[in-house]
Amino acid sequence: MLERTLAMIKPDAVAKGAVGPIITMMEEGGLKVVALKMTRLTHAQAEAFYLVHRERPFYKDLCNFMSSGPIVALVLEGENAIKRYRELMGATDSRKAVPGTIRHKCGTDNEKNAVHGSDAPETATVEICFHFSDAELRALAG
Repeated sequence: MLERTLAMIKPDAVAKGAVGPIITMMEEGGLKVVALKMTRLTHAQAEAFYLVHRERPFYKDLCNFMSSGPIVALVLEGENAIKRYRELMGATDSRKAVPGTIRHKCGTDNEKNAVHGSDAPETATVEICFHFSDAELRALAG
């Protein structure tokens, strides 16, 4: 099934200069980049994006981290893109990620884990719309 998912390259990976290698891994993993932008989340935007985690003990640190530097937001497309990208990302804790995954290669730990990816089709739709305007998404369709 052809799907789209949101991917974010987090501030730690951007700071390390790992954007190019990460995108290469995405493409070599069979995913097509159909939208891409570099931006910096405000603290309020990070809080809104991760609102689902607001009751979790890591929420404040996550929002501080995600607003600490530039991120790269991407829309990836491919067969079973959500599942495929989550496999490419690896375990949330980079120290436990399978060798060859993005988080194993580019992450550091549970927080500084290089990338984010949508976990379900519904989440992907919401997350894509969070980062890309209607006009940008219409341009993708053309």
